[in-house]
Amino acid sequence: MASDSKRSRARMTGTQRRAQLLDVSRKLFAEKGFDNTSVEEIAARAEVSKPVVYEHFGGKEGVYAVVVDREIQALTTALTGALEGGGHPKVMVERTALALLSYIETSEDGFRILVRDSPVAQATGTFSSLIGDVASQVEHLLGAQFKKQGLDPRAAPMYAQMLVGMVALTGQWWLDARSPRKTDVAAHLVNLAWNGLEGLERRPELTKPPTP
Repeated sequence: MASDSKRSRARMTGTQRRAQLLDVSRKLFAEKGFDNTSVEEIAARAEVSKPVVYEHFGGKEGVYAVVVDREIQALTTALTGALEGGGHPKVMVERTALALLSYIETSEDGFRILVRDSPVAQATGTFSSLIGDVASQVEHLLGAQFKKQGLDPRAAPMYAQMLVGMVALTGQWWLDARSPRKTDVAAHLVNLAWNGLEGLERRPELTKPPTP
């Protein structure tokens, strides 16, 4: 059986080998971080020689850059989709919180990589820069809401950073805690963000979609 498995790996196309190396590297970076992962380990776990890794990615930095870029794209798509859905600002905050928590739930390794600090990540985009981009989008929503309530819209950028930062940090905590359920976490996040400490609801729930 082992020899059959080796022969199967040896018959991989270039595209399949690249995908395999990315999957292996993603797992290692999530487990050990960039600094503690070596090309030797990537090659050993993929059961190839080191030159194969260099051939496809030029080294550990190249693999890492591709892995981070893929995760950034996946999370950006999820968060942008939540914001572009329109609707009441409170519902949009709920959707954004759920989008982040859902990404964590389905891409735990990817999220662990994104929230780690690494010099290489600076060139390919980081979790903090992504959160900054999301905050810029939220800023426009808050600005409109501030005007409606007679508040100073010039404070919207600051509040956008607070709001998005709160969601992001809660997501990092939930990565390991995994309790309560993501829907409950999202409901409590929005409870604090929308109602404030003085107006907290005892048992917050997400907004129910309208009946068709």
